Amino acid sequence: MDFFKRCWVEIDLDKIEHNYKIIREFIGDKKMISVVKADAYGHGVEFVAQKLDSLGTDMFAVSNLEEAQQLWRADTDKPILILGYTPPEYTDKLAELGVFQTVFSAEYAKRLSDAAVACSKEIRVHIKLDTGMHRIGFDAYTDEGINEAIAACKLPGLIVDGVFTHFASADLDGDNDQSYTREQFDRFMSAVKKIEDSGVKFNLKHCCNSAGIFSHKEMHLDGARPGVILYGLMPSDLLDNPNIQPAMSFKSVISMIKPLGAGMDISYGRTFTAEKDMMVATVAVGYADGYQRRLAKDGYVLVNGKRAKIIGRICMDQMMIDVTDIPEAKVGDTVTLFGRDGNDEITVDSLSKRLDTINYELVCIIGKRVTRVFKSGGETVAVRSLIGSN
Repeated sequence: MDFFKRCWVEIDLDKIEHNYKIIREFIGDKKMISVVKADAYGHGVEFVAQKLDSLGTDMFAVSNLEEAQQLWRADTDKPILILGYTPPEYTDKLAELGVFQTVFSAEYAKRLSDAAVACSKEIRVHIKLDTGMHRIGFDAYTDEGINEAIAACKLPGLIVDGVFTHFASADLDGDNDQSYTREQFDRFMSAVKKIEDSGVKFNLKHCCNSAGIFSHKEMHLDGARPGVILYGLMPSDLLDNPNIQPAMSFKSVISMIKPLGAGMDISYGRTFTAEKDMMVATVAVGYADGYQRRLAKDGYVLVNGKRAKIIGRICMDQMMIDVTDIPEAKVGDTVTLFGRDGNDEITVDSLSKRLDTINYELVCIIGKRVTRVFKSGGETVAVRSLIGSN
């Protein structure tokens, strides 16, 4: 299956299956709520969701209504939970799609209820409790917040199905003794009991994100929400990796090779000056594709399994590399930005550490114009580009 070879990412669906099975072993018969927000963390939600659906995921979670619609069009039949805000004026669309909407405050609950009654619809909801993330959610610290959650559960037009919270530091980052996560869990369970004692019944209680799944099996409850681990990335290097494998690699091609004489400058700002005669290759990728400018500093890529140093500033659509010591390099050769080439590998984690960020960010910011190439059994099975999918 051919595609436009300028720059692209390859998504190994077999590795996503491998990761799914490892996660399934961890959670057993608990509900698998696969988080596929942000275009499946940049991996291509249509094909990733279809794969997860075929493997038996129980549910999907997304950020917003537009993502839910995109997932719905991917021809999956599993329930969808919207984790964030949907404007109340779209309540009829929530009812039409049958998705679960997160409810996180008394004001928001009332507006959704009023909108549902006004259009003679009912919407299914999950109650979000704030146990320490302090982002969105009913305040689980106080009786007032818990009473507001109870009142929300009894509003007309809202069908309450689940309740959940989100851990702030289950990845052990800055909290090696895990006391804060345990406090969050205990606070969640206490609040849930008070709500249920009022007569509310929850079908699904969930709180474990990717880090919580691997580090707190006792907190899995009725279901868990794997996100970044589905794609083979660990939420923290402080957690033991149970052999999940990265599913994405990022590639481009050499578009030109030219000599650069000693004393000559290259790229914007003339930040690089050749100390000797060298051979320079231009690579057809830039920061508009999601390959950040900061990666130029002491950065390298792989060409024919060998490391080539990035020189000069990374441009919007192109960048330059030193191929002086790779004499076999030629126009059209594949350049690996991250992933494996021969016996060498550049990992997303190594790049994120250099940028003082997290692996989530690097895969999520890869641009829409970067073609997604889906592979299984070593063969290309689907392609998604700006001009569509095939």
